[in-house]
Amino acid sequence: MANENIQKLREMSVEALNEALLNSRKKQFLLRLKRKTEGQLDKPHQVAQIRKYIAQIKTILTEKAGEQDVKN
Repeated sequence: MANENIQKLREMSVEALNEALLNSRKKQFLLRLKRKTEGQLDKPHQVAQIRKYIAQIKTILTEKAGEQDVKN
């Protein structure tokens, strides 16, 4: 399943990746806020999942930036 997510990310454009990163960071913020205000989350595993997803997006963005440098 993780490989499928990474394949989908690699197929996305840089603009779409940046938008996905922004949305993921918003979701991460809301999860952290909910954890602090309510004391616990219904699905605490989502914190780790979103953190890993953000890291995957950043990695793909770095790879795409490196590819552009090589082409120029």
